[in-house]
Amino acid sequence: QVQLVESGGGLVQAGGSLRLSCAASERTARTYAMGWFRQAPGKNREFVATISWRGRSTYYGDSVQGRFTISRDNAKNTVYLQMNSLKPEDTAVYYCAAVSSMSSMRWVPTTEREYDYWGQGTQVTVSS
Repeated sequence: QVQLVESGGGLVQAGGSLRLSCAASERTARTYAMGWFRQAPGKNREFVATISWRGRSTYYGDSVQGRFTISRDNAKNTVYLQMNSLKPEDTAVYYCAAVSSMSSMRWVPTTEREYDYWGQGTQVTVSS
């Protein structure tokens, strides 16, 4: 059972930056595709970004393309989300997710149902 712990959320002004981290409890998570989702109050959970287990493939949601960057350090069992040029509409709880991906080094799942493990979330608030 993989446990995921997010950190790095907080309050930032519009135009600012934050970097979220997601630490996995198991070394086997190195072979897991990892993703970030977010959920704003009153809205459905939204796909943000995903990265294949070797880090060779990434994919982003339209609303964050060009502003956010996902990366991973498998030696540390950690995935990151660098968020630049933040907007008030980026305000949400951000969740990390993971799914085993041994069969494909380039798989980049983009839907909630494709993921097996979820973190508790970290709040990001962007003030105008």
